[in-house]
Amino acid sequence: MLSTFIWKGTQNKRNKDFQFWQQHNHPIELNSKDRIDRCLRYIHQNSVEAGFVGKAEDWLWSSAKSYMEGCEDKMELVYLV
Repeated sequence: MLSTFIWKGTQNKRNKDFQFWQQHNHPIELNSKDRIDRCLRYIHQNSVEAGFVGKAEDWLWSSAKSYMEGCEDKMELVYLV
């Protein structure tokens, strides 16, 4: 993964060495169940899109597996209402 962070760092002139986070943000108000679900799907698919795993639930540190009924996970989910 370090080689990916280095390569991404060289692609952006605002970096010194590495890039881990995107350098822009677009705040989105999570004001409906549909919007929350879409954001969760997007987040869960990041490891798939990056080519790290074939399925979102295979990424060890993702909560995607917790959203599949009956699956144990490494993370405890806390739901805020």
